[in-house]
Amino acid sequence: MRARWVGLVVLVPLLLSLACANGQAALLELSTPVTAPQSSGSAPGAPLPTLSPASGPTLPLAASGDLVALYQRVNPGVVLIRALNGTSDSQGTGFVIDRSGYVVTNQHVIVDATAIEVDFPSGAKYWADLVGSDPNSDLAVLRVDAPADQLTPLPLGDSSQVQVGEFVVAIGNPFGLSGTMTVGIVSALGRTLDSEQPAPGGGLFSSGDIIQTDAAINPGNSGGPLVNLRGEVIGVNRAIRTESFTVTGNPTNSGVGFAIPVNLVQRVVAALIEGGEYQYPYLGISSMNDLDLQTIEALDLPLTTGAYVTSVTPGSPADEAGVRAGRATTDPTQLPPGGDLIIAIDGVPVRQFSDLMTYLVNNTDVGQVVTLTVLRGGEEVDLDITIGARP
Repeated sequence: MRARWVGLVVLVPLLLSLACANGQAALLELSTPVTAPQSSGSAPGAPLPTLSPASGPTLPLAASGDLVALYQRVNPGVVLIRALNGTSDSQGTGFVIDRSGYVVTNQHVIVDATAIEVDFPSGAKYWADLVGSDPNSDLAVLRVDAPADQLTPLPLGDSSQVQVGEFVVAIGNPFGLSGTMTVGIVSALGRTLDSEQPAPGGGLFSSGDIIQTDAAINPGNSGGPLVNLRGEVIGVNRAIRTESFTVTGNPTNSGVGFAIPVNLVQRVVAALIEGGEYQYPYLGISSMNDLDLQTIEALDLPLTTGAYVTSVTPGSPADEAGVRAGRATTDPTQLPPGGDLIIAIDGVPVRQFSDLMTYLVNNTDVGQVVTLTVLRGGEEVDLDITIGARP
């Protein structure tokens, strides 16, 4: 069976409190772009969350007691999300980020919900307002009117300091089993995934700088925290890639999971709380993330690294700056030749398309001017581009 990218939402028949995932199609949220309903859930004048890295000693994994202490510190801030729509409710995970009652989760957890319930580990349950959501990052912010003793904000780390091989912990509600903790490592950095936002030319936009982990995550983990051994959130669990499905069609963990980096989470969350939306940086370029040697030779590219431009969206920032895409050919099985090969952005080397995406996500804002260095006809050309907002 072909590997599939799947979102981590559990579908639950109405009136059942335990997860009973019963629809494979509903679990493929990441491939079905939809727009979440908007609501002015934040109270006027409510303070913005403190989105800053926390400090603390690193806990050695070898001592099981430290993992017990880590769970005891983090789990009170992890919540179960029930998205109600009157027919087939879904479940996911979220976590508290401040004492004003703001909760972070995935957009695909709450999309199309007519009501949202947040269940705390203490057993307390509250209705939540949707403050805002962003399909490009697949993030949503909720707000609950809960007393201070129910709110345990989780400290946010710095995903730019995350390293491959670092131990991480996921806490969430797989298959409705609330408060489940799993342990793994950071398997890779800088991955790309499809976003939930349709692109003008068809297909979906890409999300960049994604963290890959082998910590076991399954349907119901969507929106939950991926934390380091200091108890800092370094990512928000979003999806898995799997070839394994249960007899009821539910995807199961294959050791290949993906989380949204917390540095992007901080930017998106602050923007959603302040204005209800986040403007994702946009160039208007399409590219293949990795070309094999045969294709590189067929395109007559001078390097085996770089991001080859396969198409440029008309009227986009890249188009206005003069970025060139490959010329169309009569052979649909071949990439169009003659396109620019992007080798750097603002002097930072681009080995493949995911490097370009990572730089845009972490270092640029709408309206900022960046310099793309491209190879064109054997010569280096610098192109200044003003970053736009994704349409």
